Amino acid sequence: MNAPATTELPVVVIGAGPAGLAAAAHLVDRGLTPLVLEAGPVAAAAVREWAHVRLFSTWGEVVDPAAEKLLAPTGWVKPDAAGYPSGGDWAEQYLQPLADVLGDQVRFGATVTGVSRAGRDRIVDADRDAQPFVVHVAHADGREERLFARAVIDASGTWTTPGPAGASGLPALGEKSASDRITYRVPDLKDPAVRARYAGKHTAVIGSGASAFTALASLADLATSDDGTGTKALWILRRGISGSTFGGGTADQLPARGALGLAAKAAVDDGHADAVTGFRTDAVERDADGRLVLVGEDGRRLDPVDEVIVLTGFRPDLSFLSEVRLGLDERLQAPTALAPLIDPNQHSCGTVYPHGVNELSHPEKDVYLVGMKSYGRAPTFLAMTGYEQVRSITAAIAGDQEAAERVELTLPETGVCGGAGLFDAPEAAQDAEGGGCCAAPATLRIGIGVPASSGC
Repeated sequence: MNAPATTELPVVVIGAGPAGLAAAAHLVDRGLTPLVLEAGPVAAAAVREWAHVRLFSTWGEVVDPAAEKLLAPTGWVKPDAAGYPSGGDWAEQYLQPLADVLGDQVRFGATVTGVSRAGRDRIVDADRDAQPFVVHVAHADGREERLFARAVIDASGTWTTPGPAGASGLPALGEKSASDRITYRVPDLKDPAVRARYAGKHTAVIGSGASAFTALASLADLATSDDGTGTKALWILRRGISGSTFGGGTADQLPARGALGLAAKAAVDDGHADAVTGFRTDAVERDADGRLVLVGEDGRRLDPVDEVIVLTGFRPDLSFLSEVRLGLDERLQAPTALAPLIDPNQHSCGTVYPHGVNELSHPEKDVYLVGMKSYGRAPTFLAMTGYEQVRSITAAIAGDQEAAERVELTLPETGVCGGAGLFDAPEAAQDAEGGGCCAAPATLRIGIGVPASSGC
């Protein structure tokens, strides 16, 4: 295998989503050649799968400056900076035009199946850093290709690997066989077929983040509509209820993010959703009517539901990076220097200090995970964080270390800082819920500052 000189090679960027395309724009701005490999048929293929969901960041916060500079000569006009795009708006009005400007530097239907050093598996030390990267690609038409790169920026995201319902991190028993009634995405209730699936039904929502808030608010809206009579949500939380459960509310510096939590709270307060706390799903069973019964690790059984929406976060697919030397935190699967800044075991603030090449470097020189993938299993990622990451990394690849280490971003506060930990001890959960004397799980209607009833 005769590889060309490393300096003559492109920087391979995996994924034509927000972070990947921003990385390409910054590389172009630096006079470097990007080659973006996108598994989907169009730009932002993953974003388009949640096209109906509105971002809680404004247009002014989700357009990268280098990308805007690249788009400007085409006559592209930036949408109103104060407006809030949906995922579909973001893809159609910004990400696809950006991919179009990059032209043949973006290849679609190109799935990366492996990354390594040319002629060196992960074991070999000799002359390792001097070798270019070799990237194996499977094309949609069945072709296989081998490409060489001076550096690799993995912006492939985590969308294809959602977390399961099972609290152990593994699918609950019976979860896979119940897949006809389980989804791992926020449903688009404006789609008539999807709307019919949930209208008048009882739906369990598992999760406690922005996606769960969005699903609860959407189901509450459906419940108040003419065709949604009888719609009811059961919100399942692994932890107890605290003052931070619903996010920062009006204290959040991203108002739309705070509003999501308030909408979820309203869904509960108005009786459209009941909350079950301290419940960790162990099994999914079917009753005689085919409805799903969720069974907890402690043996508790919930009433049957028609549908389950699992929104327990995402995780990175690291399978195609097995031959490069990554330095990843053993808990989050995020870069080791970044992990302490984002570890929800240590804090729940959701506000992360801006970071760049120093926090994102690995033992393998010139390979980087960026965007959602850089956070591993941690939540609360913002597009502007990804843009700062790729600005710093591309500066480093170009040899401008001063710019690479310069912080050029101030992130908004979430308005939440409710203490450490992802796991409530049973005693703590009982205290938070006002008791624990019942054999059945506590089903609560929660108002912030309102004592919770245990159902006893």
